[in-house]
Amino acid sequence: MVRKPVVATISSGGYLQGSVNGKLPALGGKEPPGQEKVVLKKKITLLRGISIIIGTIIGAGIFISPKGVLQNTGSVGMSLMIWTVCGVLSLFGALSYAELGTSIKKSGGHYTYILEVFGPLPAFVRVWVELLIIRPAATAVISLAFGRYILEPFFIQCEIPELAIKLITAVGISEYHRYKYEKGNKKQKCYSFSCPLMVVIRVVFSYLIISSTSRIRTIPLAICISMAIVTIGYVLTNVAYFTTISAEELLLSNAVAVTFSERLLGNFSLAVPIFVALSCFGSMNGGVFAVSRLFYVASREGHLPEILSMIHVRKHTPLPAVIVLHPLTMIMLFSGDLYSLLNFLSFARWLFIGLAVAGLIYLRYKRPDMHRPFKVPLFIPALFSFTCLFMVALSLYSDPFSTGIGFIITLTGVPAYYLFIIWDKKPKWFRRMSDRITRTLQIILEVVPEEDCHKL
Repeated sequence: MVRKPVVATISSGGYLQGSVNGKLPALGGKEPPGQEKVVLKKKITLLRGISIIIGTIIGAGIFISPKGVLQNTGSVGMSLMIWTVCGVLSLFGALSYAELGTSIKKSGGHYTYILEVFGPLPAFVRVWVELLIIRPAATAVISLAFGRYILEPFFIQCEIPELAIKLITAVGISEYHRYKYEKGNKKQKCYSFSCPLMVVIRVVFSYLIISSTSRIRTIPLAICISMAIVTIGYVLTNVAYFTTISAEELLLSNAVAVTFSERLLGNFSLAVPIFVALSCFGSMNGGVFAVSRLFYVASREGHLPEILSMIHVRKHTPLPAVIVLHPLTMIMLFSGDLYSLLNFLSFARWLFIGLAVAGLIYLRYKRPDMHRPFKVPLFIPALFSFTCLFMVALSLYSDPFSTGIGFIITLTGVPAYYLFIIWDKKPKWFRRMSDRITRTLQIILEVVPEEDCHKL
């Protein structure tokens, strides 16, 4: 049976805080006397919002995509045009999410918006594919770029073995999950400003800053500044590539940044793979940071196992929601190459991004009196949602096999919804086993439900 929604129990970019300021009332109403509840505090400043957005979108894209964009456009000029147009479209998508986030004041990003507009079934399918497809595959893609560039200084004169890339990537992912999660924001700020300035094709993580609405003007300002910085940065980075190496050399390179640095920096080029690896690591950090919040909220709604809504008793973070991605990412890592993984996740990613933004248009007509602290012109979400549908169709056309697998997994979310969510007359043995597994994981991970996590 689905639990009642828990409104704003967490905030994107926030962290657990034991103070009275910003704490929410207990689920049952009043707080126990003399105890302060540990909750996730809303704390998104302009600088932090900008650093999270930039740090999240800067990653593997600028080191993977230039070759593919040039290969498919056929000319340098058209390639630069595509980068610029994608930057503008990314801005449109981010602004659309800003309106959704300030109108629907609940954490959870796409999941929450789809739940609010279209109901529990599409929302469940959204979080289902995020868990099984989008986030593991996206993390694997970024991690593969991390592994390739971290090994590049050791294989200057020869090709890097694919197995070596995957092994070092697996080690990197494992080490990442050992870090203390509560330091994620501080590390994110450091990584984002140590990387080159670049632009994003995707906007899926833009909702990171839009759950905090105490200062509304911070939202569009952070989005516009971030998108302007990364758009200009990506275009200029591509210009730098093309002025240093020829288009033919770029198409032959498996590591564009290394080829570029060898030509331009000489002996200092060995430092470039390290900065590229840090950039990829920062992007992975931001992505996991965002999706852990989504899983946390979905669990509170009853759409994911209860263990994912629990909080570590000392770190005060949704630890289970973070580490659940680890085994799935490892499976993705060793089951496909970089480009097949990109095609695999593209269908589901763009489908639900477009659905969420289309929900904004639907709300304009269905609930015209809804309070909207921030509002965008209607052509912006219309154009962006159309672009998302175009991306879905393009992924089906370009790679029907990988996309088809993603489509089938997406469809499995429908029977899973009725089996795990709607069907409330489950056998006693199933419930006992589920409770036993939950208790065992609580002991191993040292986590408890949020309402039980009080400061002593």
